[in-house]
Amino acid sequence: MAIQGTEAVEALAQSGAHFAHVKSKRHPSMKKFILGTKNKMDLIDLSATEKHLEAAKDAIKRYGAEGKNVIFVAGKRESVKITRSTAESLGMPFVAGRWLGGTLTNFPEIRKRILRMADLESMRESGELEKKYKKLERLMLSREEDKLKLRMGGLAGLTKIPDLLVVVDTNAEHIAVNEAKITGVPVIGIMSSDCNLKDATYPIVANDASVKTVTHILEELAASFKAGRDGRVVEEAKTEAKKAE
Repeated sequence: MAIQGTEAVEALAQSGAHFAHVKSKRHPSMKKFILGTKNKMDLIDLSATEKHLEAAKDAIKRYGAEGKNVIFVAGKRESVKITRSTAESLGMPFVAGRWLGGTLTNFPEIRKRILRMADLESMRESGELEKKYKKLERLMLSREEDKLKLRMGGLAGLTKIPDLLVVVDTNAEHIAVNEAKITGVPVIGIMSSDCNLKDATYPIVANDASVKTVTHILEELAASFKAGRDGRVVEEAKTEAKKAE
């Protein structure tokens, strides 16, 4: 169940979302989100965070209702696991690790690699590799498949540029953010005080280095996306039922 208002702010606080970076690292655009500074550490105004989180949840719910594709992106070690599991729980693509340059700006080439990865997997599972290739050739093809899966396994099945990016730490993932700007893909950004507010279409200013905070926010976003998608499925079922009458 979605939480709002005071309860939502308390949940953010319990996750440690209010802890930002030292004041010297603050980006000028973040000034309005800073409640105060303690021991040189900026503290985030979570009432503002909660409002922006609600806006992001409304947005991602619409994307779910419209059957859109969302890529979840995180490269920092502490956020990789939860980002991947969140995407997988929704059946959505993800980049949990290093962003491959050109994923958005040169998608036709990326698509070729995705298809190659799928072909290698299909040949292995069907036994075609055993039948057609010698041992050394199979070894080389297996290594190629492993390399492709390591770099873009989370993009399997992606047939076009995604409709939305959810990015953990827009500073750390500046290449992905820049490609999103170039291709016109909106960004939901979980971002701390050192980030540029303009790097996200839907900024969520919070502690982007805390596993607990990132987990909380991703769970909220995932629930909203699922609610939108489930609502679409129900409406489609009603439409089909009326047609059958």
